[in-house]
Amino acid sequence: MTQSFLAISILAYPKYMLRIEKNIISLNILEKKFRCDLTECHGNCCRYGDSGAPLTSEEVKILEEIRPVVITYLREAGKSALAEKGSSIIDFEGDNVTPLVGDAECAYAIIEDNIFICGIERAWSEGKISFRKPLSCHLFPVRIKKYSDFIAVNYEEWSVCIAARERGRIDGVYVYQFLKEPLIRALGDNVYKQICIAAEEFRKST
Repeated sequence: MTQSFLAISILAYPKYMLRIEKNIISLNILEKKFRCDLTECHGNCCRYGDSGAPLTSEEVKILEEIRPVVITYLREAGKSALAEKGSSIIDFEGDNVTPLVGDAECAYAIIEDNIFICGIERAWSEGKISFRKPLSCHLFPVRIKKYSDFIAVNYEEWSVCIAARERGRIDGVYVYQFLKEPLIRALGDNVYKQICIAAEEFRKST
């Protein structure tokens, strides 16, 4: 176990947390099971919510730059939303987010085989752009929030993900395993390796 690994208690949260370097990580990410099952949920994480997907300031610029390419993949409703609102908007909490079609799905969502998927990611998968999709979408259902002296990494349990939790249980896949690629993208390879070590230790102790 490296010196930077330390389990700590956060009074504002009902469970113990994990500290790795400057990251405060919910143990739910280590102990909960999760694996997307699009045939069951139909990509409803792109469809429901109080706001669009959170964006960093850098991602706001990227979305504007790739807009001419991405827009060719979108449905007419998505194109209209971008024309009216822009590539990104500021929501009711003052955060940068993706625009919505009305008050419903993300403007960047497209439908294939009755499943909502990301139009940005579709353009990326076809080699048209180098940006895969916003980090918050890639990480879902994990959310990351940066504070002055630490980074909070939390797992959010949405009702639209019931099928994913059941698929994770059946397949024996934990949240941190399913989200390996985006967690490395967000926190780095070294932190992810320490998360894996911590998960193994955590399972031994329970």
